[in-house]
Amino acid sequence: MLKIAYSPIYKYKLPEGHRFPMMKYELLPEQLLYEGTITEDSFFHPDPLTEEVILDTHDKEYWSKLKSQSLSVKEIRKIGFPLSPELVTRGTHISQGTIDCALYAKKYGVALNIAGGTHHAYAGHGEGFCLLNDIAIASNYLLKEKLASKILVVDLDVHQGNGTAKLFEDNSKVYTFSMHGAKNYPNRKEKSDLDIGLPDKTEDTLFLNTLRNTLPRLIDEVQPDFIFYLSGVDVLETDKLGRLSMTLAGTKERDRFVFESCKKNQIPVAVSMGGGYSERLADIVEAHANTFREAMDQYF
Repeated sequence: MLKIAYSPIYKYKLPEGHRFPMMKYELLPEQLLYEGTITEDSFFHPDPLTEEVILDTHDKEYWSKLKSQSLSVKEIRKIGFPLSPELVTRGTHISQGTIDCALYAKKYGVALNIAGGTHHAYAGHGEGFCLLNDIAIASNYLLKEKLASKILVVDLDVHQGNGTAKLFEDNSKVYTFSMHGAKNYPNRKEKSDLDIGLPDKTEDTLFLNTLRNTLPRLIDEVQPDFIFYLSGVDVLETDKLGRLSMTLAGTKERDRFVFESCKKNQIPVAVSMGGGYSERLADIVEAHANTFREAMDQYF
């Protein structure tokens, strides 16, 4: 059975002017249920992270500031969302959801989080709408519990996974691969194990050919026993922040190829959704829904 991390807290309502990016977390589960891709039995509701697990990835001082709501105005501005206790709690549920997805993926081959992909969060600060780095937290959990020995992060969001890259720059057990818009946020990029910066207006053919020429080689070279996949849909031509020119069909093929590669090599994969900021909310939901449809088609 396809297992999906989802909780009502994912639908946290931001103040007016900040709500649009959050609306997909309410509409995506409804769409998947309405069309019959999944049933209610697919969903599980993650608990919040324990502090011990958080501190395996994030600095104690930063976590203390999040808990006490004492980040500076500058630190909050860097995150991009108004800070609140509910927003922090939401982040702990999402990150636990990615851990739980990893455990389900080891059982079923694949599992997906309706949210997550918070790859701009560093050990000691958040930025780019990211407070806690869910993939880094889950990677550290698997390694600590000896549930994986070599992890490959496949980050195909349009923005470089700078926080993830920095967190694992000295950890040979986690290989970070980010394929992103070369001229997009963040302006100052970190060094992943492999970065591929794509030019503005990159269309399906270039994106997919680059991925096809890279991912199989990485799997052969890195020999991972677990993969985290960040499937951001801000690569779409319609995206307000993306600057690439992919179609819905192209992003669906991207997801299909990633799942096909993982399944062929018998590597469990946990998926986090990442960004999506198209003008039409329907485009965002459809692109994300394709990721779940492809997972169902490939595995179940």
